Amino acid sequence: MLERSNILITGASSGLGAGMAREFAARGRNLALCARRIEQLEQLRTELVRRHRGIKVVVAQLDVNKHEQVFTVFHGLSQELGGLDRVIVNAGVSQGQPIGTGHFETNLAIVNTNFVAALAQCEAAMEIFRACGRGHLVVISSIAGLRGMPGFQAYSATKAGVAILAEAVRAETLTTPINVTTVYPGFIESSIGGSGEEKPFRVSTEKGVRAMVKSIEREPAQAKVPAWPWVPVGFALRRLPLRVIAKTAAR
Repeated sequence: MLERSNILITGASSGLGAGMAREFAARGRNLALCARRIEQLEQLRTELVRRHRGIKVVVAQLDVNKHEQVFTVFHGLSQELGGLDRVIVNAGVSQGQPIGTGHFETNLAIVNTNFVAALAQCEAAMEIFRACGRGHLVVISSIAGLRGMPGFQAYSATKAGVAILAEAVRAETLTTPINVTTVYPGFIESSIGGSGEEKPFRVSTEKGVRAMVKSIEREPAQAKVPAWPWVPVGFALRRLPLRVIAKTAAR
């Protein structure tokens, strides 16, 4: 399989984004990292180039909700690295509120960041890939996007939406050298998922990120990570009655 030497990751200043950056750097990949917190990105760049001689790491401040900036930053980082082989659409937020409880603005912000901004990132990435005739688009969804669950209402909807968006792009590019992968992480400690809540099958950031990167490198159509227990759990989620899903998610 073609090695993807130049990789762009959004939301790379902390959590899963920073974790993936560390894992790919250890594999000798060049990185384009972007996020709102430029100071943290610069610290991460310093760490990575010190630990892994010979790789190139470029960073840029990016608020994915500023859609024109997404296109400018992606194309600029592509030029700095001499092209992009893989783009990982990772930036996102969580912490939604139940629908109808007076928190429309909170839920709208989740929709704008997790879906509309993800659309902008996919558009910018695919422009680059179409121009060079190859590439790997990776969209980070969530196990919570497999079904509608209480406590994850707007978040689940956005993650289901980006998964369908990625599938539609994949359907169009099946016979081309452009691959598309949708990743469904389970409960992994991160700045979004947090570590204070007790959730079943939660794994550390390090373990979760290793599973994510290993799956991304295989370039499957979709991957639930870590595979155990999220492959069988994902299978069950798709098929269980909604009343069972509701009771389980409420625990």
